Amino acid sequence: MTLQRISLVTIGTWNLPLLRSFYKRLGWTETEWSTDSYCVFKTAGGMLSIWPMEEMTQGIDLPKPEGPNYFRGVTLSLNTDVPEQVDEIIEHARDAGARIIHEPNEAFWGGRTGGFLDPENNYWEVAFNPKSVFDERGAMIEMNG
Repeated sequence: MTLQRISLVTIGTWNLPLLRSFYKRLGWTETEWSTDSYCVFKTAGGMLSIWPMEEMTQGIDLPKPEGPNYFRGVTLSLNTDVPEQVDEIIEHARDAGARIIHEPNEAFWGGRTGGFLDPENNYWEVAFNPKSVFDERGAMIEMNG
């Protein structure tokens, strides 16, 4: 069974300062691990991150939008409790008809990741981050690394 949780939503952007400013104007609090090239906001049940579109789309074999006047740029992330769940979820997604984009592999930052496209080409990252912390509901409450 695939875990039923959304823990991190990443929005691709062509103008990070503009989008960061917008969410701050909404009253959202940016986390301490944001940088000049990446930002993260905590929400009640998960986190919202904003990342440059060009970096975000590397490795995904689909046409890339040329600018922000296009409805794309979202990676839905399902973060797991243990590394083995990445493999299990990727296999379950494959069995359900997903197109596997990234087979499970060790990430340079110490975790494990894989990725798939649903039938309408929405990209899902499945990831284990050894520094992530979840609450009793399975919502990610810390992402340190």
